[in-house]
Amino acid sequence: MSAVASGPAAGRRPVPQTRLQRMLTSSIGLKISMALTGVILSGFVLVHMLGNLQIYQGAEAIDAYGKLLRKEPAILWLFRFVLLGAVGVHIWAYLALQRKNQQARPVGYQARHYKESSFASRSMTITGPLVLAFIIFHILHFTTGTVHPDFHEGAVYHNVVLGLKGFVGVIYIAAMIMLAFHLWHGVWSLFQTLGAPEERYGSLGRRFATIFSILVTVGFATVPLAVLAGFLKLP
Repeated sequence: MSAVASGPAAGRRPVPQTRLQRMLTSSIGLKISMALTGVILSGFVLVHMLGNLQIYQGAEAIDAYGKLLRKEPAILWLFRFVLLGAVGVHIWAYLALQRKNQQARPVGYQARHYKESSFASRSMTITGPLVLAFIIFHILHFTTGTVHPDFHEGAVYHNVVLGLKGFVGVIYIAAMIMLAFHLWHGVWSLFQTLGAPEERYGSLGRRFATIFSILVTVGFATVPLAVLAGFLKLP
């Protein structure tokens, strides 16, 4: 007489996924999730960079900008939660996509990936975590003031000039270089995900990614450079 399986695991079948779940966890769904969250994050870094450039108008202008951002705390926190959610989904989609690629490893995909390979694409697994680590440090540095040497709430000019002196300014510049590679590959991949014809050289997506990445990262990097050069200084 054969043994009969018993217990809560007996006869248990996996819960079928809905069409939406299947789409979101498919390779194309994960790529779309990365693309959409990438648009949100790219838009944020552009706006953030433009806001930072107001420091060249003096302490009064950049401090007023900081106060404006905190005028409506509810809106500010909603904006922060959207950004955190976008970062979370972006990381989840990337890890899930990497896991799928490792499990499947289709010959066609490997060949195409090798053809389109660049230093920026090969270094995404390095620049991604490093950029994330920098973002955490940046929040502790200029948002909460936890690791700032002399943080004054609302005194943006003071905090930036004092906070970017010395080796910390060098860290910010290095982080912008990593951001440049990450942005460049991410923005170009966005065009590929959307189905645009993206040959390796001379494509619209490649040109846009190059211009956008240079514009954003150079705009960010000028601030620590100006502090280190003594152009921006405390009175």
